Amino acid sequence: MMLILGASEDQLPVYLEARRRGIRTIGVDVRADRPGLAYADEWLPVSIKDHEGIVAALAGRRPTAVVAAASDAGLWSWHELSNRFEAPFRFPAGAARASTDKSAFHEIARAAGVPGYRWHQGTDRAALTRAAHAIGFPVVVKPPDTSGSKGISLVERPAGLPAALDYAAGFTTAGGPLLVEEFVAGRNLTVDVFMQSGRVGFAGITEKRIMPGPRFVIGGHTGPAPLGAATRGRLVVAAGRLCRAIGLVDGPANFDVILRDDGSFAVLEANARLCGNAFPMLMRHMYGVDTVAALVSLALGEPFDLTPTRDGAGIIHVLASPLDGDATLASVSGIAEVRALPGVVCCEVYAEPGATVRPFDQAANKVGYLVVTGPDPRTAQARLDTARDLLALEFTPADVGAAAGVAAAPAGLSLPG
Repeated sequence: MMLILGASEDQLPVYLEARRRGIRTIGVDVRADRPGLAYADEWLPVSIKDHEGIVAALAGRRPTAVVAAASDAGLWSWHELSNRFEAPFRFPAGAARASTDKSAFHEIARAAGVPGYRWHQGTDRAALTRAAHAIGFPVVVKPPDTSGSKGISLVERPAGLPAALDYAAGFTTAGGPLLVEEFVAGRNLTVDVFMQSGRVGFAGITEKRIMPGPRFVIGGHTGPAPLGAATRGRLVVAAGRLCRAIGLVDGPANFDVILRDDGSFAVLEANARLCGNAFPMLMRHMYGVDTVAALVSLALGEPFDLTPTRDGAGIIHVLASPLDGDATLASVSGIAEVRALPGVVCCEVYAEPGATVRPFDQAANKVGYLVVTGPDPRTAQARLDTARDLLALEFTPADVGAAAGVAAAPAGLSLPG
């Protein structure tokens, strides 16, 4: 019996893999509308952060494996429950801490000799303001314990700092610390690894498709990132060193990295888990490495293979509302036509027409994905362009019925190409 923490679309692949193997699953999620629950044998309506509540809901039963994926929210529970139930794979406390406390990760990276950047964490707004001026604008303000772009802002001038601090505070514990960080200019990369017996068993590096605006929201990934062999090697070595520093000798992790024009880099943060945003699907179709299957095998204490069997290119394109405020997904068309195109491996829209959709200021507000592949990046991009021409998502302002003269948002997609 496998206990799976979370049941969103990002955790869905774990449920599908477990069902493929005939493994009985218990899904944990407070929301009944999560897509993974359709493939779970049982549902526990408990927060994935509440490991004691999960134990109580299990009512004396002991799962044989515990797993979390694609969300930092359940990592401490993964650690606590995998140890409590003496699971074959026990998620390390250091990995949970580094993933959920950005300042702790900064200290770990510094001790491991991995390049970082200037930052200050605290609760005193005056001290945070002084730190921002000492670092020099622009700065980045964020909560220390969130992921998916929640609460993050780029602050270009001092006048914008109070609002950014207020915004970040809305995504963390009341009165809790906030982070002010140096803004590091360069290429935004994701370094995705899967550790195996203390070494990097697999690595995939993509370039993030960052949305315009101050929130650093990821609109997708392009892979592989165009890098020289030496640069790629340095990034993979740094990722492996960081994994060992946080106690992760087996299992997945991904690192947000800025690669500067001079070839130097800074590691922004760590997530000791599978990536979300359909990233495992992209790796499987680009390289033939199934990191979801590897994670399930790891949780069960079974061997797993991370040997690449192909070398292609691919793009994840996130589908979301282009409007600044709440919207209604008025209509969706073209899904079947897009799925029939060469190179399209995923076209999913999770929201139904008529659903209210939040503005795309954090990863949780996406409505679906397009994932396309090709033998090279140019072909993959051409296939994405064709797919975007066929797929039409129309959004209207949520209050359009109450506001005379408000026009519907243009049909189609407006995320970066």
